[in-house]
Amino acid sequence: MEREALRALQDPLKNQYKEAPERALVTLKAQGTLGEGVTCSVATGRAIAEAGLHPATGGDGTALCSGDMLLEALAACAGVTLLAVATSIEVPVRGGHVRVEGDLDFRGTLAVAKDAPVGFTAIRVEFDLDTDATSDQLDTLLRLTERYCVVLQTITRPPEVSISRAA
Repeated sequence: MEREALRALQDPLKNQYKEAPERALVTLKAQGTLGEGVTCSVATGRAIAEAGLHPATGGDGTALCSGDMLLEALAACAGVTLLAVATSIEVPVRGGHVRVEGDLDFRGTLAVAKDAPVGFTAIRVEFDLDTDATSDQLDTLLRLTERYCVVLQTITRPPEVSISRAA
């Protein structure tokens, strides 16, 4: 996508949100259906994804691990954000890859050790880009990608979360 095409898409939205900030507030939703055994099916908008136990917690590897899905969401968001930023600041990126890794200690989620954390203890995002950009341009690109990536910012600055049950 060319810079002007991206601007043509986003500028009217930016103007609208400046004039009426409340229109920028959107609630995204997801829903899962509890399934057979220890699974939960989630509609992704394109397909049904069935999540289950990771092999390190007793799963057989046939169902998706929600931890993997979190990292996949981060990879997707970071990749899209990087390309949008590159387009906006005119840093040429011909292609590339984004790799996301996360470290887990499954003793925590299996309640084997109370001192073991539940959840990721470290997440790493790495870009391998096909570009002729300068080092300074790449530094700016990564800094802005980090700043504007919704999933990354949600992980690094957790929102208020509540959990409840239907009455």
